[in-house]
Amino acid sequence: MSETYFPLSTEFQDDSGFDGTLQSWTLGIMGLSQMECNATLYRRKKSHFTNEKDSSLLITIPQAEDVHFKQSSRDARCSPGGFLVERGDIPYDFWHGKRNKLWVLKVPTASVRSRLGATDRFGALTFDATQGVGMFFVGAVRNAIENIDTINDAAREMAGQHLLDLLCLSMRTDDRILDSNSSTIRAAHLQRAEQFIRDNLANANLNSQLVADSCGISLRYLQRLFAEDDHSIVGYIRDKRLTRCDEALKMTNDTTTVANIAYKWGFYDQAQFCKHYRNRFGCTPTETRKMSRLAAEAKGETRG
Repeated sequence: MSETYFPLSTEFQDDSGFDGTLQSWTLGIMGLSQMECNATLYRRKKSHFTNEKDSSLLITIPQAEDVHFKQSSRDARCSPGGFLVERGDIPYDFWHGKRNKLWVLKVPTASVRSRLGATDRFGALTFDATQGVGMFFVGAVRNAIENIDTINDAAREMAGQHLLDLLCLSMRTDDRILDSNSSTIRAAHLQRAEQFIRDNLANANLNSQLVADSCGISLRYLQRLFAEDDHSIVGYIRDKRLTRCDEALKMTNDTTTVANIAYKWGFYDQAQFCKHYRNRFGCTPTETRKMSRLAAEAKGETRG
């Protein structure tokens, strides 16, 4: 359990008669698993993540019975036909009172943040998967599990990116994903500007003026909005682009050069890209790619 997701403590309803199976696969930067087991309580404590550098979200899709989740002041119940979002960076309790079958995605928080903004409001939210994009997302998860053994590593990485984009799209259609501070006009303008940036990171013409024009506000007003939120527009755009570059560099079967990855996400000066990347992640892009491939080889995930 801890190797597949992250450190957890577990309590079984019946220690002597417990039975369960767990299968897991790597889809690029994401993890996918299928678990079936008897009634269990999973507890994530503060001591479990004290030394963790990178946080993750778990997306749980129950198949047989309801699951229950408690995090901070929120209590959630998710039935088959929906999916639940769990934050891994704060304590929680997760349980199912009967034998259950679960599909679980482990997603880097930074990847969701680069597409949807702040993730602190996502924990313990449940989403409908019986219609629309939510149903399409869960269907794609089912398809991935059913065909995972027939596709190679490169296809698995692409499948992971596809699932990540579908997940974020299905969450974005829910009104609760709107920032709780968006009740003010200024906050709404800022949120709209940030989402426009996240949606257009690959646009070579993305700049402060384009953002302002897309939101129907002046450039000066836009700059003031970001300044009040302790950001600059240029810095915000650069930060989100660096996250996308980092995702691409960690795809161990992608043969795209570092220079082309940087160019795709709007970095046209290779030296400046490497400088900003090192400042953000503490290593060079080449080192990230090398470490990711070595880690994959150690797990036996890269086939010759």
